[in-house]
Amino acid sequence: MKRIAIIDAHPDPDPARFGHALVSAYAEAAKKAGHEVREIRLAGKDIPILESRTQWMEHPVPDDVKPGQEAIKWAQHVVILYPLWMGDMPALLKAFIEHAFRPGFALSYEEGKRAPKKLLGGRTARLIVTMGMPALFYRAYFAAHSVRSFKRNILALSGIDPVATSLVGNVDGSPKHRKRWLQKISDHGANGD
Repeated sequence: MKRIAIIDAHPDPDPARFGHALVSAYAEAAKKAGHEVREIRLAGKDIPILESRTQWMEHPVPDDVKPGQEAIKWAQHVVILYPLWMGDMPALLKAFIEHAFRPGFALSYEEGKRAPKKLLGGRTARLIVTMGMPALFYRAYFAAHSVRSFKRNILALSGIDPVATSLVGNVDGSPKHRKRWLQKISDHGANGD
């Protein structure tokens, strides 16, 4: 059994959002299968943007980010769900990542070394990304650029590897389409992957 941290990064707190249903499906299936689960929902949190390197290196982590950091540190597997907005993650998730994945938590800079030390090794992750367009179009035309960047430049850089992805296209599609995705995400939850 695994310790799983789930970050629901949909900024809209409206429970009707399909992303929230996917998070619930994953969490319920994981718990039912015997995994330990911690859920962090970012909607409604007060997470300011960083405005300087000094803030990133030296300022305290905002209170609304600390539970997310604790969950990630505790976890063996991290699941992050977010909607694709303007081709990328929403600003709320970006602000959370910038605060949470700071030096001393995700990275350690050592004098004389070019690359930082990865502090979150031994963890795996799954990115679940919802979008209005077909996922195939996002992969083929846009080369899933923001997801690849997230995997390489944030998660792998901090030691989280491997990272699986679930790209959920046509989120406003038919009830049958949504039901299929809820089942797929439930299966991932039950398997802890």
